[in-house]
Amino acid sequence: MTEPGDHPLVEAVKPLVDAMGAEILRPDQAQPDDVVLSWDDAEVLAVRLPQLSDSLDHILAAMERRYGMPLSALDRKVKQSVVRTLEARGAFSVRHGVETVASALGVSRFTVYNYLNRENAARGE
Repeated sequence: MTEPGDHPLVEAVKPLVDAMGAEILRPDQAQPDDVVLSWDDAEVLAVRLPQLSDSLDHILAAMERRYGMPLSALDRKVKQSVVRTLEARGAFSVRHGVETVASALGVSRFTVYNYLNRENAARGE
């Protein structure tokens, strides 16, 4: 069997898999919750999605790389923007999401809730 790394589909999906913090496996390694991808009716690779809590940590790490510094070092306006982005990506639907984000931003949970409430009020929700 061809290893997934030898196929063009892997090159196509690898940036997305990496961005999600997922893992690429051979199709025969797939478990019931994994996503098996095919090409020309042949199974080529399986993708093991991360647990939601691991995804949040991965998203926070990616944001730190994007800003080039710890999120806690950002100014208030940028932190508010980070919270908006995380809300749009579902970060606060994860158990302890607010606490995890607050810790990464170096603020209190109350501050994160204020950022969320301020944004929702601005949208008229």
